[in-house]
Amino acid sequence: MEKVKILLAEDDNNLGKILKTYLQAKGFEVDLFVNGEDALLGFHKNNDYSILVLDVMMPVMDGFTLASNVRKSDKLIPILFLTAKSLEEDKLKGFELGGDDYITKPFNMELLLARLNAILRRSGKLDSDENRVEFEIGKYKFNYEHQKLSCCDVDQKLTSKEAELLKLLCEHENQTLDRRVALNSIWKDDSYFNARSMDVYITKLRKYLKGDPEIQIINVHGVGFKLLTR
Repeated sequence: MEKVKILLAEDDNNLGKILKTYLQAKGFEVDLFVNGEDALLGFHKNNDYSILVLDVMMPVMDGFTLASNVRKSDKLIPILFLTAKSLEEDKLKGFELGGDDYITKPFNMELLLARLNAILRRSGKLDSDENRVEFEIGKYKFNYEHQKLSCCDVDQKLTSKEAELLKLLCEHENQTLDRRVALNSIWKDDSYFNARSMDVYITKLRKYLKGDPEIQIINVHGVGFKLLTR
């Protein structure tokens, strides 16, 4: 299948190169532009972008103006804004222009990836492998769509947040799932209260999976969690 293609507009040369390298390492195809005007020209030359990642504060043409021009010809392509600003009026302006999400600098790369994947899943832009709803976890079968965990003819119905968290763990199987990524993806912020809530859900998931001693959900100190299946 074809790679997901991203238009990235970022005037900070170092950050732009870091973002492009990181996203390419994650399997995306990325075109980098250093100002809004060049990005708009690049957008009109190519009609195969799946998502736009736009810095708000750019020379020649800022990200909001760029998004407004893009929306004149394409009402549906997803847009993710990057900005050093955290003012509510700026966020509202981004959403009013048809933005799908908004990340304030500095940000965690894994959080950016999680937000991108969430937008792409909603828009149907991801390959089918990235949009799985069924997983095998040792002796268990997990159906995310039906929020059901099954083993030995016994079904465990999951809550929405339990299902979301288990899906993230499965997508990062045998890899570390960053705590902040999970919190921002599911709870939409990484407050202390939500972090404690997530710990409760992790404990519940461990209980549900205790029927297979080969499966573990371990704490990675100071980082997050890891679903071990081998």
